[in-house]
Amino acid sequence: MATPADPYTFLPEVPAFTVTSTDVEDGKTLPAPHTSGAFGVPGGEDRSPQLSWSGFPEGTKSFAVTVYDPDAPTASGFWHWAAFDIPVSVTSLDAGAGDQGGANLPAGAVQLKNDGGFAGYIGAAPPEGHGPHRYFVVVHAVDVESLGVPADATPAFLGFNLFGHTLGRATITPVFEQ
Repeated sequence: MATPADPYTFLPEVPAFTVTSTDVEDGKTLPAPHTSGAFGVPGGEDRSPQLSWSGFPEGTKSFAVTVYDPDAPTASGFWHWAAFDIPVSVTSLDAGAGDQGGANLPAGAVQLKNDGGFAGYIGAAPPEGHGPHRYFVVVHAVDVESLGVPADATPAFLGFNLFGHTLGRATITPVFEQ
């Protein structure tokens, strides 16, 4: 099976900035708490990882955070998390910020339904034996304070709106397989 390309290579190139995490590392296995207990992964807690970012482009007015698996056995990948309208004054999110209901997100931020069907973060749960999956954890620097995306929109619709408003992107890509 061919591995899909980095999904961001198909979008206009924008400057990179830095995202770090005390929970996940680029190219390393996703720790158990960030996998999906809802989908039966042992030790899974469906807890979004801690994230901190810096060096974003001048003119940034808000941020969006997405987690996407392009290796899911679907024609559209799998969206694990999508949050946006995060104020520019916020440059980190604690682990668990993506809990259902969004109570741990900063005021004004909006969280969309993931492909598991609820608004919040759902952890990794690739099919057993399907091989390693990549989880693109991306912080998007946005040129407007609010994207005006409705709370009942899909992550793909958010991505469409980010297309014309992204000033920069910071990425960590952990992996996981069962």
